[in-house]
Parts: sequence; C-alpha cells; structure tokens
Amino acid sequence: MSWVITLLGIIALIVLHELGHFLAAKAVGMRVERFSLFFPPKLFGIKRGETEYMVGALPFGGYVKITGMNPEEIEQLPPEVAKRAYYNQPPWKRIVVILAGPGVNLLIAFLLFWAVLATGNLDGDITLANLNPSIVTLAPSTGVQAVERGMPAHGTLRRGDQIVAVDGRRVDVASAMRAIESHRCAAAAGPGGPASPAAAGGALKDGCRAATPVVLTVRRDGRTLTLPIYPRYSAKEKRMLVGIEFSVAPRQLGVVGAVGVAGHEMWSTTTNLLANVGKAFTSEKVRHQFHSIVGITEIAQEAVAAGAGYALVILGFVSLALAVINLFPFLPLDGGHVLWALAEKVRGQRVSAAAMWRFSSVGIILLLFLVINGFSNDISHLAG
Repeated sequence: MSWVITLLGIIALIVLHELGHFLAAKAVGMRVERFSLFFPPKLFGIKRGETEYMVGALPFGGYVKITGMNPEEIEQLPPEVAKRAYYNQPPWKRIVVILAGPGVNLLIAFLLFWAVLATGNLDGDITLANLNPSIVTLAPSTGVQAVERGMPAHGTLRRGDQIVAVDGRRVDVASAMRAIESHRCAAAAGPGGPASPAAAGGALKDGCRAATPVVLTVRRDGRTLTLPIYPRYSAKEKRMLVGIEFSVAPRQLGVVGAVGVAGHEMWSTTTNLLANVGKAFTSEKVRHQFHSIVGITEIAQEAVAAGAGYALVILGFVSLALAVINLFPFLPLDGGHVLWALAEKVRGQRVSAAAMWRFSSVGIILLLFLVINGFSNDISHLAG
C-alpha cells in the first residue's frame, strides 16, 4: 500500500506542476495542444476542445505542449492560431506561464513544511532537522527517551515516562538536571564526626552515591508516581547522574511562527541542494548521493511506510527539488525559457533557436551526466 501512496504522491507533484503551466497558459490566451502525464509513446488519451489529455509510457515527468514553443513553426500556422502561439506573446506572458509550474512546486513544498511545523508533528520535525541541521525544529523535553542499564534509574524509570517535577518543583530539562546535580555525594566521616554532603565543586569519587535521594514526580500511563532515586557521580561527565536520556519534542511554533521557519527551511535546503549539484562534478562522494526517479521513489516509499510526518517532509523536499532543477537556465527546462524571454526583452529582438540550443547544449550534457549517475547509483543499490 505504501508503494501505491508513494506513486500517487509523485504523480500528483508532476500533474500539479504541469497544471500550473496549463492554467497560466489558458489564462493569458495561449493555445494548449496537449497536457501529458509522462512522455511518449502514447498509451491513451482523450481530446477536449483544442487540448488533448494523454498518458505516456515513459515515467520521467510530464509536459504541456503549447502551440508555437518552437519559433520556427509559427510561419506554418494559420493566422488565427499563430496569434495565440507561445513565441508571438510578449515576454512577460511567457515568463508567467513558465514560472507557474515551478511556482506550484515551491508552494506545495512550503505548505507541506509549514503544516508539519504548525501541527508539531514529531516525526516530521525530526525529518526536517535531519534534512537541514541548521534549522532548529526540536526542543528538549522532560520525557524519558532511554534508561541506561546499571544506572540508578534502571528498573525505576521507563521509556515514555514524563518527569513533571523534581523535589516537588515543576521543571524543564535544564532545571531538572540542576536539581539532580544538587544531590551530592556524602563525604567520608572525619575523626570525631559523622559523614556530611560534599561541598559543591569539591573532589568526588567516580560512582559515589548521593547522600539524599532526588524525588521525581512522573506521569506514566495516566498515573502520577513519586519515585525516589539516588544519583551517582560520573567523573567523565563531571556531574551527578541518574542514567536517563531526555527526549525531544517539536518546537511550539504555532500557525504564524511556522511560516518563517518553513521559509528558512526552504531557503537553506535550496542552497544546500545547489551546492551539492556543483560539488557533484568534482566530488565522487557527493555523486554517490544522487538518485534518479527510481531511487527517489524508493526513498519516498520508505518515508510513507515510516509515517505521515516523514512522508510529508520527503514529498515536500521532492517538490522543492523539482522546482529548483526545473529553474536551471537551460532548454528544455523552465529556467531556459525564462532566460531567453528575458534576453529578448533586454535586446528588443528574438534570439534565434540555434543560438538558444547551442548555449543550452552544455547544460543538457551536464544534467544528463547527473541523471545517468543517479540511475547508476540506484541500479547498484538495487543489485545489492
């Protein structure tokens, strides 16, 4: 079932990207000949009005065919059709149509990141933190993530316990650690007197036991428990410990706060993605991290199987990557069309198709190198 959901999600990203082009083209009066999911050969299709809606056999993306996207074909078109051709429209209209596709993908990525952050989904926030460690999406929590064997808390505390108070006072992680630290080991009894707690900062023996127990108030399975535990001193950590690892929780960002963090996440992830694309041509290690659509689908399937939070973040990342790569300034990518529309606006005249494709050929070769490399990595992975 996770494979079905994954494929539907990736298909939805492709369809929505092309739908952005399609709706924008219709809105500015261009003639759309074909709206295709995947590439030819054609499997099946249906024609409605002037537009054919079809599904191709090669699952490498999709496309919208607008009349006159090759300037050389315009002379062969009837006048009533030619006036609605792509290259007979002013540059601003062409730029709007082209940017609409990546714009939809950027919007999808933002909304998915924002939804995860605004709802405080732990799985999603962990995935965002792993995707970009510079973005703080998690905060320490007084929940117990793990209990160390052989330590004072072992057998008393459990994973999932929520510490709500220490020695009768409500705490966060920092104050809980300070309260535990305040229970010091007993100093050896001197001549003529009983043992007394060692002074803070004094020399303590590794593994010595606190003179008094720390009293933890814990929520467990809907019950409140009061559990006394004697901390022990760790010379390595240089502090008193009970032997627990605190868990993390999503930052409480709210609907408004999540907007800024989602935007920061997108910007940082985009810059990292572009940096890695550049490094791929010089670093074998980075090249081994690239995936084709096969590997991306497998990663997305694993995320779907892991839970909704993981899946939403990975789907958002795929949507963001789809937008960024499509904006590279080489034909036939969207960025190439934007570049030449801007060039025409600046020059005041159209750039020849031959010049456009000569410039784009270098970028196409580089991109094909990355695509082939990605397929090679995925084939090697699938072959074990």
